[in-house]
Amino acid sequence: MRNDSDKQLIEGEIADYLLTDDGILISYSKSVLRTVENISANVALVKEITGNKKVPLLIYLKNSPVPDKETRKFSTEQLPQIYAAMAMVSKPGLAQLIMKILFKFQNPPIPIKSFTDDKKAMEWLKQFVV
Repeated sequence: MRNDSDKQLIEGEIADYLLTDDGILISYSKSVLRTVENISANVALVKEITGNKKVPLLIYLKNSPVPDKETRKFSTEQLPQIYAAMAMVSKPGLAQLIMKILFKFQNPPIPIKSFTDDKKAMEWLKQFVV
């Protein structure tokens, strides 16, 4: 992996972001309640960061309050608009819980995989870089 330490962290309401030289977006999730409003603002921020291009996302998950049904539905609809794939990095169990909450009645709209090791997550995501 190339050194991206000279890059600036871009701060958002529900997560902070870093776009690597490899074209992978790294998201440092924040423990805030997701709403349709802050997810809409976040989608706009991600599009701004990526130049409106779908990119693979490596997300470091944090425990946060469970959003309402409308927000979960909206969030799921937005995923394929901005991401090519998503690797979720967390302590064991957290990613699986989020997957169950978000995708209880349907399959994820993009390739999604959970990891406890971020290097393995990065390797998996590289196949989705365009």
